[in-house]
Amino acid sequence: MDPHLAAYLEYLRSQRKLAALTLKHYERDLALLLQAKGDLDWSALQEHHLRKAAAQMHARGLNPRSIARTLSAWRGCLRWLAQQGVCAAAPALRAPKAAKNLPKALPVDQTGWLLEQEGKPDDPLRAACDRAMFELLYSSGLRASELCGLDWQPAQGAADAPQYRSAGWIDMDEHMAHVTGKGNKMRAAPFGGKALQALQAWLTLRPQLARQDNSRDAHALFLNQRGKRISVRVLEWRIAQFGARAGLDSHLHPHMLRHSFASHMLQSSGDLRAVQEMLGHASIASTQVYTALDFQHLARVYDAAHPRAKRKTNEQEG
Repeated sequence: MDPHLAAYLEYLRSQRKLAALTLKHYERDLALLLQAKGDLDWSALQEHHLRKAAAQMHARGLNPRSIARTLSAWRGCLRWLAQQGVCAAAPALRAPKAAKNLPKALPVDQTGWLLEQEGKPDDPLRAACDRAMFELLYSSGLRASELCGLDWQPAQGAADAPQYRSAGWIDMDEHMAHVTGKGNKMRAAPFGGKALQALQAWLTLRPQLARQDNSRDAHALFLNQRGKRISVRVLEWRIAQFGARAGLDSHLHPHMLRHSFASHMLQSSGDLRAVQEMLGHASIASTQVYTALDFQHLARVYDAAHPRAKRKTNEQEG
């Protein structure tokens, strides 16, 4: 990689403390910036070169949201390079407007029905693990990466070992999941009785898969059949299979349960700030999207219940 871009990535890692997954996204976006620069020196890079690269991304079918994220990464990098004296002032690149798609959330009754469905009947270990994961996702509104990073309470002295760093842990007594979210910010997410029951059932079976060493995998809360920590990809695959077996019309993914949690909490409490805290959003603007879902829910209730909202039947019209 270009040494200037490598230095910027190191700055993001060491100074900004960005998570490893976020750094991977930056690395991919900066590789595109390097392609846009081509054989030019950094000092010769102009706004029209970057606009041409953005137009090419659009022509390849990249959606506006992805292009906007890439341009944002470019702007941040070029600002930093300008501060280092490598290039001129960063150009003011405007991102294409992205359609505001509302997050997909399940209705309350459908969510409850779904989580009561039987797991994989021929594999009780996996079924118990899946139920605990899915209940916890919905009960606490966790991100997939936060759930997969959870540890069960480590063995005595394990937390002091230099190779052991917990990204999060579960507190069964306090009914809390302590997780590391975006920006390496820790938060405590409460979970309810259904999730507690599912976790207790899983923890009675977990020793059959757990490793007897002091590795990170040995302390993972959720394990695969080989005793390793469940990955985000495996979680996504399992929950999609679960939704398909249950006959769900739409594709089920972990974030759908997070969206459902947020929407249902907002419908019940109306407390936007509390939902923001539970979701771990840095800005309340990220949480406000769920108010649109709440208004949609209220509109449906109104249309179904208010006598002046009901459409006339054919007999009444005649």
